[in-house]
Amino acid sequence: MKKLNSYENLKKLVGSHYMQAKTAHFFNQKIGWVSSGAPVEVLRPFDIVTVYPENHASICGAAKQGSELCEAAEAEGFSRDLCSYFRCDRGSTLLGTSPIGGLPRPDFLYGCNNICGTILKWYEIASRHFDVPFLFVDTPFVHTTMTDHAVEYVAAQLEEIVPYLESLTGREFDEQKFTETLELSKTCVELWKKTLQFGAHKPSPLTCFDAFTQMAAIVSLRGTQEAVTHYKTLNEELESRIQKGIAAVDNEKIRLLWDNIPVWYAMRGLSELFENHQACLVADTYTNAWASAALDTGNPMESLARNYLEIYLNISMDLMLERIIALIHQFDVDGMVMHSNRSCKPYSLGQYDLARCIKEETGIPVVIIEADMVDSRTYAEEQARTRIEAFLESLG
Repeated sequence: MKKLNSYENLKKLVGSHYMQAKTAHFFNQKIGWVSSGAPVEVLRPFDIVTVYPENHASICGAAKQGSELCEAAEAEGFSRDLCSYFRCDRGSTLLGTSPIGGLPRPDFLYGCNNICGTILKWYEIASRHFDVPFLFVDTPFVHTTMTDHAVEYVAAQLEEIVPYLESLTGREFDEQKFTETLELSKTCVELWKKTLQFGAHKPSPLTCFDAFTQMAAIVSLRGTQEAVTHYKTLNEELESRIQKGIAAVDNEKIRLLWDNIPVWYAMRGLSELFENHQACLVADTYTNAWASAALDTGNPMESLARNYLEIYLNISMDLMLERIIALIHQFDVDGMVMHSNRSCKPYSLGQYDLARCIKEETGIPVVIIEADMVDSRTYAEEQARTRIEAFLESLG
């Protein structure tokens, strides 16, 4: 599969980000461990260096170290049925190792339960381990519509966090810098949304495997100029590919939609499998979770609350179905691949019902494969390959 030139830029960007985190304490900067769904924009005005344990766990998984680190957490007494991102992070903390040498010690933790309830317990455990504070944002589940009460409730929590951050960092909250952060965040998300929309072109200049890699910046560097610059460069490259007629998959014949977190340790094998059958995964539900940019600098806390309340995993199955069907039509896909992820219950619960509803409402077929995002012990590669090949042959 053709590798994007922007991949090298991303490697440098991510490497620089972790290097900054590793040296933050030398420059009297505070380090915060942040969950991927937390409103990070509130932290940016305080020049806090943010690191994301989930991103770090995905790096461990891609480097095929996930199982080893998970086993270390299990040896401490944590069940194998728990989230492998958590087990991987915990194992890295216990062993003091990872592909990047582990994460630097945090000064505090900042999490939000809009992606799952595990974050609360995960960060509580880390908070006790490092003996540092844990700032938590509670987001009510959106069953049908987002209520004003829920928005006010989340916005009030964000307001309450500001004085604590002032005390923690010894800095005053800079309203101008906060506004600039919101503008950068909005621009970054709009650029990311444009990146993903390139997949609607026929043939597509990128696959969801590209998106899985390129999402690192939208998660860990949201609200920064570096992320904005990166996505501008990436989009220029994708535009150039379209103008030159360069497809991510040569002779693209089958267009597919992916659901759930990537199987990080099997990315290469899966991408080659689909490419060999001239199938292109042109879109996915996972990376689209960071493609909402409804930020308003005139009413920042309320707009942040709304933005983070509508995260994909914080909505009902009915609303998920609406979003999936919209993606099916927008990207004109021929079928859907669902990753039944042993580790992520909120993402995987209800997939069989969703698959049935998708087929009834759109007519497209769905295949479900069983795996785990970073723990390769649960993945039967040959079984998954056989199932995918049979699925693709039925579409061809």
